[in-house]
Amino acid sequence: MINSENTKKQKILIVDDSEMNRSILTDMLDNAYEIIEAENGLAAIAILQKQSLNISVVLLDIVMPLMDGFEVLSVMNQNHWIENIPVIMISAEKDTSQVERAYDLGVTDFITRPFDMLIVRRRVINTILLYSKQKKLLGMLADQIYEKERQSSMMVDILSHIVEFRNGESGVHIVHVRTITEMLLKQLRKKTEQYPLSDADISLIGTASALHDIGKIAIREDILNKPGRLTEEEFEIMKTHSLIGAEMLKNLPTYESEPLVKTAYQICRWHHERYDGRGYPDGLAGDDIPISAQIVALADVYDALTSERCYKKAFSHETAIQMILDGQCGTFNPMLLDCLQETAPLLVNALANASVTVYQPDLRKLSQEITSHESHMISERSLRLLDHERMKYNFFAAMTEEIQFEYTLNPCLLTLSSWGAKKLGTDEIILEPHYDAKVLEILGDEAWLDISKALRSSTPESPIITYECPLNLSGQQRWYRIIAQAIWAGDEQPVYTGAIGKCVDIHNSRERLKELEKRATHDTLTGLLNHSTARELIQATLEHNPNGNHIMVIFDLDHFKDANDRYGHMFGDQVLKHMAEKLCQSTRHGDILARVGGDEFLIFMEYKTDPEQIIGRIFNAMSGNYEEFPLSVSMGIAVTKEIGNKYEELFHAADQALYHAKRTGRSQYCFYDDSIKDTLSAISSID
Repeated sequence: MINSENTKKQKILIVDDSEMNRSILTDMLDNAYEIIEAENGLAAIAILQKQSLNISVVLLDIVMPLMDGFEVLSVMNQNHWIENIPVIMISAEKDTSQVERAYDLGVTDFITRPFDMLIVRRRVINTILLYSKQKKLLGMLADQIYEKERQSSMMVDILSHIVEFRNGESGVHIVHVRTITEMLLKQLRKKTEQYPLSDADISLIGTASALHDIGKIAIREDILNKPGRLTEEEFEIMKTHSLIGAEMLKNLPTYESEPLVKTAYQICRWHHERYDGRGYPDGLAGDDIPISAQIVALADVYDALTSERCYKKAFSHETAIQMILDGQCGTFNPMLLDCLQETAPLLVNALANASVTVYQPDLRKLSQEITSHESHMISERSLRLLDHERMKYNFFAAMTEEIQFEYTLNPCLLTLSSWGAKKLGTDEIILEPHYDAKVLEILGDEAWLDISKALRSSTPESPIITYECPLNLSGQQRWYRIIAQAIWAGDEQPVYTGAIGKCVDIHNSRERLKELEKRATHDTLTGLLNHSTARELIQATLEHNPNGNHIMVIFDLDHFKDANDRYGHMFGDQVLKHMAEKLCQSTRHGDILARVGGDEFLIFMEYKTDPEQIIGRIFNAMSGNYEEFPLSVSMGIAVTKEIGNKYEELFHAADQALYHAKRTGRSQYCFYDDSIKDTLSAISSID
């Protein structure tokens, strides 16, 4: 018996377009197994995409609409699901070529229609037992490999951390040096073939870099942790750490021929050599210094500069880069300095991510074992780990209230977190999302294309993109920030395979920002521009179009003081708002309108016809009554054709014209000319 009352039922996926066939097979098997049904090949792929680790066996029909059984098998092979999930083919076909093709694609066994309960159940049980035994054996092997690698890496880290702890440095120094080393090596490989570096070489040098200062374990603590500058004698003692570390590694007879030890020896001994030959202990110059030691030396210097030490504060990233390029920290290979400059924009984020994960368990090797072609199966321990991680992921995804997603090119699926799918009103798994009407309704064609282009234009070294756009949710638009990381497969020639990411609601913060921007640029009472913003816009317009025909108008309300004195300031505020509304109604959308003082307003516009007609129309529109209070204005006008295109001169001329209009009787407008030059300003206190 495969199941017991205390054991979770194993899952069987039945894929058949005939509901009758699915029902018959379910009746035969559901007492012992949990049954999942798919009515066609596409639905089956969607289920496998989400639950491939939990399905024990697939019963797969050959002839189906949309995607037949052979196409399903092809996708399972492409995604390596066939390595972990046995497939029993359902067929009434007697054609041996069909059977042969199915076996070539990885099918484990066949059942034929009409179904015989005894045969169906026995073949399912045998298949699951066979795969369980293989899984157990290969899982044990994977666990042994993982444990061996974990222990080796752990011992290197422990030894390195002992040195860092004794040296009074942060525990992340060795992680930083390794991260920088690997980034520089990858960039160097892109630039030149002078230093042939495989992925294995880069990984090896990165691991060996952790031992670069192992010799410091023999240096006295009072020298290691001295807060001030070392004396000449103390510095000579400190310099011996490179030779001490090299000798420690050389005196490992059992492992002296191991590549890791050889590389670590080079790094320990020569990471303080300098490209110009002025380093120590051997005074090597140029490429006589192994490239591993050259790279680690540069990584060590950068992290030392940007980290706090007992004898110094941390320098900023920009300062550290400049100090290295200026030669303040020794001489380095010019090609490596180029690599440093090229990776500099990525360094800060890379080191921050490395620091966050430094004390978390390293599951990368385990993940590689789980997904590699060699391991084929997953150990029970690994499955428990993955289930636990999935549970945490689902919990945190719901708590963050972010729409989290995964997108794969082959098969072309968009998988949403449960909370995200509910928020968007879609299924959790969407096939061919770029053709899905609901997805395109929410996101839009343009945004989909922009995001796809950005992800494909990213690189394995810089895979993260950010995009802001409105999403249509339940008939309403809300702004979201989409943050996604492109997934690249392969190291030598990376191939874009999809992306993971999240959509964060930024609508409220965006609206608050717009409101703050409006408050900074607009008058809070009338909603018109404030004086300083209007000045900037007018100056920009005049600079952009210095030969254009423009008018500047300054006007104020006649007898506005009476409105405040007779009816109160709240009434006066209502009058000002009313005048601002009338001003907007009587001008064009592109005209610049501003409140420049208590009851003073400004208009700036371009004209093509007689400016007198334009001003007359606006002047007449501003007259009338607000409740029982009579409204009239006095206006001063300056024309660029007469004054020029300098803001200060235009404003001063319009100001003088306004004062002239008020002196000669109010409720009129006046164009500036030489006859009113040097007239006292009407609103000089504002200007």
